[in-house]
Amino acid sequence: MQGDPDSMYAIAIHGGAGAIPRHALSDAREKQYRAGLETALDAGYAVLERGGPSLDAVSAAVRVLEDDPLFNAGRGAALTRDGAAELDAAIMDGKQQRAGAVASVRHVKNPIELARRVMEKSRHVLLVGAGAEEFALEEGVVLVPNGYFRTPERQRQLESEQRGHPVSDLFPASQGTVGAVAVDQEGNLAAATSTGGMTNKRQGRVGDSPIIGAGTYAKNGVCAVSATGHGEYFIRCVAAYHICASVEYRGLTLEQAAQEMLHVILGGLGGSGGVIGVDRQGHIVMEFSTEGMFRGARDCLGRREVAI
Repeated sequence: MQGDPDSMYAIAIHGGAGAIPRHALSDAREKQYRAGLETALDAGYAVLERGGPSLDAVSAAVRVLEDDPLFNAGRGAALTRDGAAELDAAIMDGKQQRAGAVASVRHVKNPIELARRVMEKSRHVLLVGAGAEEFALEEGVVLVPNGYFRTPERQRQLESEQRGHPVSDLFPASQGTVGAVAVDQEGNLAAATSTGGMTNKRQGRVGDSPIIGAGTYAKNGVCAVSATGHGEYFIRCVAAYHICASVEYRGLTLEQAAQEMLHVILGGLGGSGGVIGVDRQGHIVMEFSTEGMFRGARDCLGRREVAI
């Protein structure tokens, strides 16, 4: 579906939802998180402002967050119980409902870039592990040693978790995910999500982020959604698709659909998290059922905000 060339354009991002204890977030660290969110938000918005496609906008925003060691994606990703980083990512184009995703990759510097290559340069939707990295080599995607992703803070979080102290109680953004949703000047929607997953996870564990319809979904004329939280619950609820389907088929607003998913459906199962979404009119939703969510939004009417 082709959008209206005069439609409003907007972007929203998230850097993870969960327990964000203020005692673990100093003023200096909070400024760092806000600066990281602002950089990603502005990178994505710059694409939209110059008339670029929403796919480029969400890719640009997520790539910035992957490169920022504060967030749980790319460099600074959470570590498996074996001390390695295993990364997942997905991207979806609402115009043609194309999608690409990768899971359990250990050497791809920017997993969102590889997910987009899967969408645009292969006949598949999801590639995992060694097969995904072989495709990355063929496509010239930058590969790095696994140690590139590991930071002292993530190592401390792993050790804390293994001693029986849940990292979400001690470290902000320890279990998070990063994502972006956008609608461009042509009315086309896109969503992208990237994550290192859960601290101390088993090797090979895959969460909702690379599962199309669970953690990532976009459809023109309806909405684009990126999720963060306890991925197993988002998979079980097919959360991102359910939100969009509620808008399309039940006539709910995006805000109503997001609230129902997080507070009624997901919450009813004992799950928690957050979502960002944007609809075809450029209305942005940033909803969460946790203590906080690293988030930001910007649109062509002058809105520009980041929050935790």
